[in-house]
Amino acid sequence: MADGTARRRQLLMLAPFGAAIAVGAGFWEMLAGMNSGRFDPHDIHAPAQGRRVPAFDLPAQPPGQGFSSAELSAQRQPVLVNFFASWCVPCVVEGSALVGLSRRLPIWGIAYKDKPADAQGFVSRTGSPYRRLAADRSGMTAIDWGVSGVPESFLIAPGGLITWHIAGPLDEGTIEAGLLPALRKLA
Repeated sequence: MADGTARRRQLLMLAPFGAAIAVGAGFWEMLAGMNSGRFDPHDIHAPAQGRRVPAFDLPAQPPGQGFSSAELSAQRQPVLVNFFASWCVPCVVEGSALVGLSRRLPIWGIAYKDKPADAQGFVSRTGSPYRRLAADRSGMTAIDWGVSGVPESFLIAPGGLITWHIAGPLDEGTIEAGLLPALRKLA
């Protein structure tokens, strides 16, 4: 009987090593997948593309004017909706790309879970690319959209259909490879 107890103790002592090996193997597979292109860490599996804009009505975020899903859906041209926050470092990084893009496409911004004064300062410092600017202080609208973090951007077709989505900052490469082809399909 003592021999069986000792064997169980040995097995219990080896269990953490087995778990560490399994986690390590999973991590190794993830890295190999990233290297080969089979795994994209930014792919959040939130199928926004092809869905209608969720119902919302957001107040203004100074210096802008708030907006609703009805106003967004009523647009006769595509609109890029960009969720951002003043405390978000990647949002600062994408600022210059958004300013350049705003010359080609209307961008409506939604300040996500941000203090009004902080969001206003952020927009003033980075140069506002936004034609309309709303505040989602509770974060509930972002949840309805499927936002997993900021920044996230959604291309909205006339009528309110989400036709393109990116979780992460926009840059020239992303705009050229993803957004502009999606925009051309709407023309």
